[in-house]
Amino acid sequence: MKQRLWLKLARVILTLVAGLFFCVVSATCQDSSEEGTISRGSRAELAITVLDANGQIITSTATVKVYSNGILTDQSSTSGGRAFFVVRGLGEFTVAVEASGYKTVQKDVTVSSAIRAQIDIILPRDTSANETVGVPAGPVLAPKAKEELVKGLQALRENKLDEAQKHIGAALKLAPSNPEVLYVQGILYMKGSNWAKAQSVLETSSQLDPNQARIFSALGMAYCNQKKYKQAIPPLEKALQLDAKSGWETTWSLAKAYYYDQQYDQALKMAEQARADAHGAAPQVDLLYAQCLAAAGRYDDAAEVLRTFLKNNPGNPDTAMAQRWLDGLAANGKIHTQTNPTP
Repeated sequence: MKQRLWLKLARVILTLVAGLFFCVVSATCQDSSEEGTISRGSRAELAITVLDANGQIITSTATVKVYSNGILTDQSSTSGGRAFFVVRGLGEFTVAVEASGYKTVQKDVTVSSAIRAQIDIILPRDTSANETVGVPAGPVLAPKAKEELVKGLQALRENKLDEAQKHIGAALKLAPSNPEVLYVQGILYMKGSNWAKAQSVLETSSQLDPNQARIFSALGMAYCNQKKYKQAIPPLEKALQLDAKSGWETTWSLAKAYYYDQQYDQALKMAEQARADAHGAAPQVDLLYAQCLAAAGRYDDAAEVLRTFLKNNPGNPDTAMAQRWLDGLAANGKIHTQTNPTP
């Protein structure tokens, strides 16, 4: 099984995720008992045999799915460890097999002529006590689309946005309904501050794959950057439900959305979480935290956070704003002005 390299690269860009919809292309599936009763004519056939690590046929029922360009085209259950598919057209396919007690395996297959392709899929035992068995695998990409996406991600990492758009656009043409490709396109739009376009493709991506925290996180951020704070709350909450460790960017964005939606208690709680997640690496988190403390009436605590921010970030472009906030608290009588002690 090929490594899904593009998933690893995507996590570097943003540690950033509702029914799973596929454009299903009609194809004929036949069981071994029907062999010879349905003519495949000039079409190719995939004959799948599911084996364990010792090379023995797995007789328990397994689910076999066939993808073309990342789109699910057919699926069936094995009978006696075998499943048969008559596919429309030639080219590259991906076969994914799931069975209870075994790890899910995907295998890329190239069919170049109208013949029966014998394919053995070996499933290793799932020995993880904490791993859920039988959870469907996410949509997969055919090799060409995967190659374009990997190149696009690499260009995105290097901030070569034009080159990234070239490769990601090619991947979209090959797999227009793949949620991972749409997600990366959304990240590219965000890099270019095209928030409305990012929102559109990320909404589609989240509908196609409702189980990816990073997609919902990115969608919530796209809303926040358009000041659509109330709309940002549900996807950001969903991201944290799917992955409580989505990162400080997610918790900070949700705190910001709560704050501007005047949900101050929730905002303060989430801002505190964002500070813990950031480990001091994101000064902007402290500024939002100070705002939330002030909104909760904790003016002295807010002032202390602002003073610490000014002390630790002298060259930060937000220092002038932080000083104005601190001066405003003093001018409004919320805090006492600090004076240097007499030596």
